[in-house]
Amino acid sequence: MSSSGDTNTRDRAPPAHVAIIMDGNGRWAKARGLPRIAGHRKGAEAVRRTVEAARALGVGYVTLFSFSSENWARPLSEVTELMSLLRFYLRSEIAELHKSGVRLRVVGDRSRLSPDIIQLVDSGEATTADNKVLTLVLALSYGSRQELVDAARSLARQAAAGALRPEDIDESRVSAALWTAGIPDPDLVIRTSGEQRLSNFLLWQSAYAELVFIDRLWPDFTRLDLEDAIQEFHRRERRYGASVGTR
Repeated sequence: MSSSGDTNTRDRAPPAHVAIIMDGNGRWAKARGLPRIAGHRKGAEAVRRTVEAARALGVGYVTLFSFSSENWARPLSEVTELMSLLRFYLRSEIAELHKSGVRLRVVGDRSRLSPDIIQLVDSGEATTADNKVLTLVLALSYGSRQELVDAARSLARQAAAGALRPEDIDESRVSAALWTAGIPDPDLVIRTSGEQRLSNFLLWQSAYAELVFIDRLWPDFTRLDLEDAIQEFHRRERRYGASVGTR
């Protein structure tokens, strides 16, 4: 994508919710002869840049695919290093997020996280709960299929208890049963590193999102990349399945 763009797209309001699949940390490290964790550390710097850029651009929600449910299958040493990096991020960044008016929200299967990380997550969410400038959503121990299964089980339990009629289950009830309840669906999903798939990320929520795939590895992602992706978003006509001119 070109960074030059036209004034019309750059002057338009940004998408309300941008979701990002942060891919390429390992390849970034390998290309430099470094251990994978070095790529993850560099990726954490890109997270800081991106959150600040999104806040400055007026984006309301940013969801980052931080650790997938499938990532638990990685070598134990890498998982341990990633959890250590997560602890460091939560301990070091919450105060700055709070100062900047950023609210933290974490979605995913918390049962697999260690108690101290759960405590850090709970504390971070509570500290920033009233902030309004930007909501940063970390998809942590997250898998969209598991999320949908959990939602189905929750609705089934309600129906079995007589609290919900099966015929009353609609899209809004399913959305309300997801881990992302209360978070608007993403308008734009960005994936870095050149891969072109969603990888079990926000499958329900991204039904009508615009997808932008860029070649840059996540540790090298900059504000300009975010601006270019938003510019591409504005060039597209979102019809939600309707014909041109009907929405």
